[in-house]
Amino acid sequence: MKRPHEAAGPPREVRIIGGQWKRSKLPVADAAGLRPTPDRVRETLFNWLGQDLSGWRCLDAFAGSGALGFEAASRGAAQVTLLERDRKLAASLEQTRQRLKASALNIANVDALAWMARCAQGSFELVLIDPPFDSDLLVPAVAAAARLVVPDGFVYIEAGRALAPDAAALHGLALHRVGRAGAVHFHLAQRR
Repeated sequence: MKRPHEAAGPPREVRIIGGQWKRSKLPVADAAGLRPTPDRVRETLFNWLGQDLSGWRCLDAFAGSGALGFEAASRGAAQVTLLERDRKLAASLEQTRQRLKASALNIANVDALAWMARCAQGSFELVLIDPPFDSDLLVPAVAAAARLVVPDGFVYIEAGRALAPDAAALHGLALHRVGRAGAVHFHLAQRR
């Protein structure tokens, strides 16, 4: 039993909230800086995008728990690539992929920025960016994501602070929608 003065830690699992694997559980490892995207934020994001992502190619950079990428695949995305540098987290993602028989998902145990630098321009309809809040990866990740998304495609950005509209515009993106849930600031930008 928790003592009243103990702070609640990060969740040990999250659930997919929509689509084919609705209510399926995803394990959340006890890893420094890992904070899965909250349910209500994912619900808002996929309301903004539309519930059906049939045919979309999606990239979940900095995948962590994989909540965003698995959610996209659950909603019909044709191809979802999850990038995760931590070997243990990547192995957990692969186990979940196999358990769900998620053939549209590909998991790569790589550095996200290096992988994105090698990827062909315009490869995705949706790029999901959720780097650790205490890192300096946000700005280079947004620049890399903007290059990878097709015209009129979307870049989802989750950060510990709000992005200024001109920060996205530097990379040919326009902020489409923004929200906040506690310490999480989330943004949906569209390539112009």
